[in-house]
Amino acid sequence: MQRTGPTIRAVSSPPLDSDDALEHIRLPRRQRTPLTQILRRIGLALGLVVFVALVVRLGRDGYIDLNDDPITFLDALYYASVTVTTTGYGDITAVSTGARLAATILILPARILFLILVVGTTVEVLTDQSRQRLLSSRWRKNVKDHYLICGYGSTGRAVVRDLIDRGITSDEIAVVDISAEAIAVAAEEGLVGIVGDASQSTVLRQAGIENAKAVVVVPNRDDTSVLVTLTARELRPDVHIVAGGREQENLHLLRQGGADEVIDATATVGRMLGLGTYAPEAGRVLDDLLDAGAGLELAEVAPVDDDGHPRVPDDMTLVAVIRGTDRFRPDEIDPTWLNPADRLVVLRESNG
Repeated sequence: MQRTGPTIRAVSSPPLDSDDALEHIRLPRRQRTPLTQILRRIGLALGLVVFVALVVRLGRDGYIDLNDDPITFLDALYYASVTVTTTGYGDITAVSTGARLAATILILPARILFLILVVGTTVEVLTDQSRQRLLSSRWRKNVKDHYLICGYGSTGRAVVRDLIDRGITSDEIAVVDISAEAIAVAAEEGLVGIVGDASQSTVLRQAGIENAKAVVVVPNRDDTSVLVTLTARELRPDVHIVAGGREQENLHLLRQGGADEVIDATATVGRMLGLGTYAPEAGRVLDDLLDAGAGLELAEVAPVDDDGHPRVPDDMTLVAVIRGTDRFRPDEIDPTWLNPADRLVVLRESNG
């Protein structure tokens, strides 16, 4: 039976205006659970009630009860509760100058703070939304030369870890995923996240693809990868796109869609497993080379010295020379034959 490639279907959606776009951007921030926030507010409110009660209790001689009974601590708590809630039945009244002064200087601010806490949830929600919009708008205006990761599954997380190990900061990375849960995880890890389908141009524009340095396409499906690659290439003809594929028969679609580099994820894992089986030590060495930040690593550098003259770096081992679309082995080139436009694949000590 002949196998056919995946059916690709474009899904259209209405364009988002600037305000809607900001709603989908998630910036990294410290997260508190709702229960923690509620308990914190309750604790502050109860603390204010106790504070007012202590003020009344300590100055009980300046207060009068309608029944002329002594002011007990329970009476003080009762007075505090009706005072901070602005109910004020008037059955316990400040009559002395000291009590009235305490009510003005201490109890009135406590009452105002209590009311702020009561309505604080609404205020905080509105403030948080405004702050989120402001930060998102500022990020979209200032983002430049960042790495755009389309898909934040296990592969996307591995890509981010490798970039960070190679010296890229989290501020230089933005993540796009259709899953809000995945973007929440990215935000907790200090990354900017955009909730949405990366195959849609509006979503990629939210992620600042116009100013991106590179785009990495690693969703969970090959057909999605093809659509994302096509959209990214259409929006940015000059951006460097790296795409990962799972099925051999779909890799040419990624290349035709505009990917500069196509990684056969399944075959790469298979080669590593085969090497680890046939030559375990060689497999460990290769794994170490691919692990940035520890020991030796593979890197790509320009073949120029401090004066801009082409040369092979003395502290690196040359593995290959890339000139345009051609690749040469070290024994095929002369150091004087290099030019500044070439790229060297070298083995070097990790900077980490």
